[in-house]
Amino acid sequence: MTETTVATPSAMVPTGGPWRTALADLARDRTAIASSAIFLLIVLLCLLAPVYAHYIAHTNPFMSNVSGTTLVDGKTVPVLAPTTTGLGLGVTPIGPTWDVRHYFLGADNQGRDVMARLLYGGRNSLLIGISSALICCVIAALLGVISGYFGGVVDAVLNWFFDVIWAFPVYLLAISLSVVLLTNGLRLGPVTVGAGSIWLPVLIIAAVYVPYVARPVRAQVLALRGREFIHASIGVGGSDARILRRDVLPNVAPMVLVFLPLMTAINMLTESALSFLSVGVQPPNASWGTIINDGLGLLYTRPIVAIAPGLMIVITAVVLNLLGDSVRSALDPKARLRGAA
Repeated sequence: MTETTVATPSAMVPTGGPWRTALADLARDRTAIASSAIFLLIVLLCLLAPVYAHYIAHTNPFMSNVSGTTLVDGKTVPVLAPTTTGLGLGVTPIGPTWDVRHYFLGADNQGRDVMARLLYGGRNSLLIGISSALICCVIAALLGVISGYFGGVVDAVLNWFFDVIWAFPVYLLAISLSVVLLTNGLRLGPVTVGAGSIWLPVLIIAAVYVPYVARPVRAQVLALRGREFIHASIGVGGSDARILRRDVLPNVAPMVLVFLPLMTAINMLTESALSFLSVGVQPPNASWGTIINDGLGLLYTRPIVAIAPGLMIVITAVVLNLLGDSVRSALDPKARLRGAA
């Protein structure tokens, strides 16, 4: 006679709170671990840009070096060599040497080290992507919660505001705002942002994407508004502030966290497009978008100048999207139940 063991519910359902369970799921998710590791590696390399430029490559990535020389296989060669094809006019930048001490990825048309500029540009691209995503998600979450919870006139006004922004194509609106603000700067009461400040594209990109996050948050709050525990809190005399703090925000927070890595990737792509069009990051600062623009005229002679930042944008966007999918699966109880089934 064999003994049959029946699994108890406690053995099938993860113990601990929802946040602890989500963290445990992420720790077991190989995709989440790999994408997080790659993203952190990219961030670390970009943060070490000054170390690479000053102590390894011994170069200034923001200063032209049209008459400079470097070492290739023990030989001194010019950074910008005279063109040997056609009429012999112009110069050709040195190509990749694959030596981290001497123009690892070659030079651009001003003789600047592409690798050093790639790391410095990554600092600005990541800063703009992460900062604008944080600002966008915080503002969108607040507006979405207020719109969905209070309803009435407040909901109508905020929805009208969302519709006005949503009526414009994202890139057209971002380009229009950039063109105007790059000449005049931005003044919001006591806060002034200069025309060439790197925080100008941060605020522009954050603003144009607010409706795309606020609308799903509002829909989630509307669904929560009809739940029994909200009615119970209202019935026992709970204030709006307490209900929002204790019942609504904890249920909305997972959705906002899922949006954060996804919006970071989208905002980085938007920043790159604006910088490529010269209405994003302004000189002497650099970003991956501005480096692609610098390499546009070298596509046939030194394509690595444009390809390298393009690859960094693609890799970063892919790992952030994979991380966002993993976070969604970890924070969505229905996804966990579907996976268990």
